[in-house]
Amino acid sequence: MPLQQGSARMRQRTVLLVGIAVLLAALVLAVVLASLLTHGRHEVGPKMLKWKDRGTTKNLQEVILGRCYNYITAQHPELGDKDCLKIWESLKDAFMYKHPCNITPEDYQPLMELASHPIPCNKSLFWSKTGDLVHRYTKSNQNFLTLEDTLLGYMADRVSWCGDPSAPGINYESCPKRNECESNPGSVFWKMASKMFAEAACGVVQVMLNGSVEAGAFKSSSIFGSIEIFNLDPDKVSEVHIWLMQNIGGPQSESCSGQSIQRLISILEERNFKIICEDNYRPVQLLQCVHYPDHTDCRLCTNST
Repeated sequence: MPLQQGSARMRQRTVLLVGIAVLLAALVLAVVLASLLTHGRHEVGPKMLKWKDRGTTKNLQEVILGRCYNYITAQHPELGDKDCLKIWESLKDAFMYKHPCNITPEDYQPLMELASHPIPCNKSLFWSKTGDLVHRYTKSNQNFLTLEDTLLGYMADRVSWCGDPSAPGINYESCPKRNECESNPGSVFWKMASKMFAEAACGVVQVMLNGSVEAGAFKSSSIFGSIEIFNLDPDKVSEVHIWLMQNIGGPQSESCSGQSIQRLISILEERNFKIICEDNYRPVQLLQCVHYPDHTDCRLCTNST
C-alpha cells in the first residue's frame, strides 16, 4: 500500500507540474501576442503617408469651433442660428480616415450648405497675390468682404487638415501639396468655397491684383483665374473693378495696359461684364503708405516748379 500511495502521489505531482508548465506556456504566448499586437498599433503612426506640406493644425477642433462661435456671436450675430458643432462634424467627416488624394466636392457639400450665408451686393472683393494687403484693407474698411471674411473662409484661413486611412484618421505630421495631388483636402475645400463665393457676388465686384509680380498680375491658373472669374454671374454682377496695386517703391512690373491684365479684360468682356481698371487705387495705396509715409510714392501732391 505505501508503494501504491507513493506512486499515486508521483503521478499527481507529474500531472500538476505538466499543468503548470502548460499554463506558463499559455501565459508566455499571450504576453508575446499582446506585445506583437501593441507593437503593431504603435507602428501605425510611422506608417502614415508622408507628404511635403505641413500636417493638420494642432487642436483643429478647438480652432474651428472657436472661430465659428466668434464669427456668429461677436462679429456677425445675425448668423447666430448657425450650428457650429454640426459645421465641425461635417468638416471632420469630409476628410477623416480618407486618403488625402481622394477627396471629392461631394465630401464637402454638407459643410458648404451648413456654413453658407448671403453676401451683400457691392461688397465682394476678390484677390490674387495680394493676400496681406487685401486683408489689411477689409479690416480697415467694412464695406468689402473677401472669401476669408466669410464664415467658411474665416474658419479655414491659414489652417491645414488632412486624413489618413490609418488610425487615428488624421495626419498631424504632413499633408499633400497641390503639386503632389490635386484632390487633396485643402485644394478641394478652397476651390468649392471660392466657387460659392463667386456665385454669390452681385452688383459691383472688386478684384485686387499685384502689379509688382514679374510673371504678370493675372494668372489663369490661379483660383481667381480658373474658378472665381468663371463663376461670376453676368446677370447679377453689373461691373468688375480691377485694382492693380504695385508695391511702394516698385517694381512696377505691370499696369492696366499690361499683357496679363488685357487678357483678363478680354475674358471678362467675352462674358459681358463692364470693366474698370485702376492703377494703384488710392484708398488701398494710402494703407500701403502707413508703412512708408516718407516715400515719394506716398506724397499726396508734388510741388510744381
